[in-house]
Amino acid sequence: MTDALKRLSDEGVAIWLDDLSRKRITSGNLAELIDQQHVVGVTTNPSIFQKAISQGDGYDTQLTDLAARRVTVEEAVRMITTADVRDAADILRPVFDATDGQDGRVSIEVDPRLAHNTRATTAEAKQLAWLVDRPNTLIKIPATKAGLPAITETIGRGISVNVTLIFSLERYLAVMDAYLAGLEKAKAAGLDLSKIHSVASFFVSRVDTEIDKRLDALGTDEAKALKGKAAVANARLAYQAYEEVFSSDRWAALDKAHANKQRPLWASTGVKDPAYRDTMYVVDLVAPNTVNTMPEATLDATADHGEITGNAVSGTYEQARAALDAVEKLGISYDDVVQVLEDEGVEKFATSWNDLLKSTEAELERLAPSEG
Repeated sequence: MTDALKRLSDEGVAIWLDDLSRKRITSGNLAELIDQQHVVGVTTNPSIFQKAISQGDGYDTQLTDLAARRVTVEEAVRMITTADVRDAADILRPVFDATDGQDGRVSIEVDPRLAHNTRATTAEAKQLAWLVDRPNTLIKIPATKAGLPAITETIGRGISVNVTLIFSLERYLAVMDAYLAGLEKAKAAGLDLSKIHSVASFFVSRVDTEIDKRLDALGTDEAKALKGKAAVANARLAYQAYEEVFSSDRWAALDKAHANKQRPLWASTGVKDPAYRDTMYVVDLVAPNTVNTMPEATLDATADHGEITGNAVSGTYEQARAALDAVEKLGISYDDVVQVLEDEGVEKFATSWNDLLKSTEAELERLAPSEG
C-alpha cells in the first residue's frame, strides 16, 4: 500500500473521518485511525448518530442509567451524543495540542429542526459547547439564511463553528462574511481570536447526484458528456472564493489580531455513482489549507489506490467556470439545484434526528426498570 494519505496530509489536506460511534471509541479503532491513517478530526451528524445507536448494544449501559432516571428522550439523545463527542475529543486532544488547535477537532450538530430559527440555533450552540466542555469541539450550524446570523453570534462569543450544508457559491460567500463578522464581534469584546476556529463544509457529491439526474433526463450526448463534472467544478470555484476573501483588506485587519482562516471542508466526498472513481472527490480537490472529511470506505479507497499528484485546484478556475456554464446553457438552473439540495439536506437531517429520537425512545422503554 502506498502512503497516499500521508501525501494528502503533506499537501495541506487535513483528513477527518465522517463517522463516530461508541464502539469506534471503546474498541480503540478511532485511536488506530489517528495513529495509522493520518486522521486528525471527526465529523458527526444526526444520520451518523442514528445509525450508531440503532446498531448493537454499545449504548445499553448508559441507556439503562438514563431509563432508571426517567429522563426525556430529548435529554437522553443529548447525553449520549455529547458523551461520544467528549470521548472522541479526548482521544484527539494530542492532535489538537500539536496543531495549535487547528485539527484534533470533533464536530457536533445543533438540532437540525432548528435550521430556520436563528435564536434557537444560537442558544443550542451555546448549550452544546457547554455540555461537551472540550476546547477541541466544533459546533455545526447549517448555512441556511437563518443560520448565518447564528454563525456570527456564536463565533462572536468565542465558540468555534463548523458551518454545514453549503452547496452554492453565493451562500459560501455569505458564510465567510458571517465568520468575519463574528471575528470582528469577538475582537470588539476583547476575546482572543487565535483560539477561535472554523471550517466551512462545502458539500460535493450531492451536487453531481442532482445535476446528473437532470442531465440524464435531457438524454443528449452533450448532456451525458457533462456528467460528473459539476461537483468538482463547484468546489474548485469555492476555493477560488476562499482565496479571494482571505487575501482581502478586511481579512488583513483580523489577521493582525491573530485570527484563523476559515478552512474550506469538502463534505459528502463518498462517490454515489459507481461509474466514477471512488477517490474522485479526494484526489481532484487537493489544495492547501483544506479539510476532507471522508466516510471510512473513501478513506480506505484513498489509502489503497488514491493518486495524489499535488495541488489539483489552483489554475483550474476557468475550466471549472466553463463546466458550470455548460450545464446552465442546457437549461439546468444552478440556483434551483442548490436550493433543492439545501432543502433536502435540512429535511434529511431532521428526518434522521426524528428517527434517532424514536430509536432512543424504544431503547429507553426496553431498558426501563419495572415499577416498584
